[in-house]
Amino acid sequence: MYDRMFFTPVAISVGAGHKRMIASLFDMHEFLTEFPPSRRRLSYGATVRACEAARTGEISAEAARDALITFAVTAGVLWPSDQPIVSVKPVARGFAA
Repeated sequence: MYDRMFFTPVAISVGAGHKRMIASLFDMHEFLTEFPPSRRRLSYGATVRACEAARTGEISAEAARDALITFAVTAGVLWPSDQPIVSVKPVARGFAA
């Protein structure tokens, strides 16, 4: 079995505030195999096919990663971003605006 690493791992929520990092096609295959059948939807099948296509070299590992992200979003298991967007406005002290 040929395993290819993702450029950036995908963080998946696995319940109770825990996350699982999916960093390769092997990790992706394992996660999809373990995903509960009762929660599988149409995007699940497409994601499995993308994983298999990437493992055989038909598509890139990054294309499979994109399919995983799409699936994770639709299944509600994509881990929220660790980096919230923060806006900072500089304020000069001692001056009235």
